[in-house]
Amino acid sequence: MRQPLVVALCALALAGAGAAPAVAAGPSPTGADTTTGPGPTTVADVVDGVVGPAARTLSGLTAPKAAAVSFAGTVSLSNCSGSVVRMPGSQADDPALVLTNGHCLESGFPAPGQVLVDRASSRSFGLLNSSGSRVATLRANRLVYATMTDTDAAVYRLGTTYAQIKSAYGIDALTLSDTRPAAGTAISVVSGYWKRIYNCSVDGFVYRMKEGDWTWKDSVRYTPACDTIGGTSGSPVVDGATGKVVAVNNTGNEDGGRCTLNNPCEVDQNGTVTVRRGINYAQQTYWFPACFGADNRLDLNASGCVLPRP
Repeated sequence: MRQPLVVALCALALAGAGAAPAVAAGPSPTGADTTTGPGPTTVADVVDGVVGPAARTLSGLTAPKAAAVSFAGTVSLSNCSGSVVRMPGSQADDPALVLTNGHCLESGFPAPGQVLVDRASSRSFGLLNSSGSRVATLRANRLVYATMTDTDAAVYRLGTTYAQIKSAYGIDALTLSDTRPAAGTAISVVSGYWKRIYNCSVDGFVYRMKEGDWTWKDSVRYTPACDTIGGTSGSPVVDGATGKVVAVNNTGNEDGGRCTLNNPCEVDQNGTVTVRRGINYAQQTYWFPACFGADNRLDLNASGCVLPRP
């Protein structure tokens, strides 16, 4: 799971044993993942400023940016990446939403089977413009939904509407697609944390993907060009043709391990396990629009909503 190393170490020291899984992803000088947990924004700012220049020399970080995809609407978190998103039916005066990974929560990794709904939050996000410059700090007032069961996602509600963000900064939210992407789709993984864009294609889909104690369904597998590293967790995966978000970046197999933390494995319908060292993955997001109604309110009982429930 793609979290930064220094931030994770600080969180682990603060949280103590048993607060979260002992290992999670984060970039070392080689891009290897070593530990887990989010940390304070001030530490992440240091990581971004000090580690960032060196990490930018890693393979794949300087891949050309797709013409239709920019940083506009993406956000940097204290330990991950994310994006301001809207559902296909969202209105301009709806409270804006931010999408990231469930494993990027301030409180640590949700346990297998755990679903968090409607929790108080004051988390802040750095809003980026098209060139990747930070233009504002946005703040959540609720954690709307988060889980690492079946998917790896968290949705926050801001105290700001889409119209207010557009008026103040000229930035539109990214729209979540409500249809499943196809294999071969050209995609961009846009990291607000590193301010880098990875371009590749959907290589295929994974019936079940296991990492440590967690299992995810119908995951997206990237072609090798998207060699994402720690800090890219929560990045929107954008369809290069439509500009819509089709997935949220979350993990990759780093060492060739089998179904362990930082080394997810693929499990097919017959139970056959495949390990693909160096390959990275995302969780599809077309599930989400059916679960949100008027005013961007979450309704897990809505027709067509298949997200896990508490």
